[in-house]
Amino acid sequence: MAETSTRKQKIENRIPEETREHYRKAREEMHKSLETLFPAGFLEHRRAARKEMLLAWRSLLDSAIEHMDKKD
Repeated sequence: MAETSTRKQKIENRIPEETREHYRKAREEMHKSLETLFPAGFLEHRRAARKEMLLAWRSLLDSAIEHMDKKD
């Protein structure tokens, strides 16, 4: 975990703050444009679907780990 923090600090030192600020604003504007492009509620449903997929993968992995533990 400390390695990730160090890597992030190195990147932040190389990329000027002004550049990072423009990137953040561009990302916000892209998100706003997507909100206007899709019907109301789309982003909430997409987020809920993504969460359900992650929960399904978690369940599958938990089941596989249990199966492996039973064999020991």
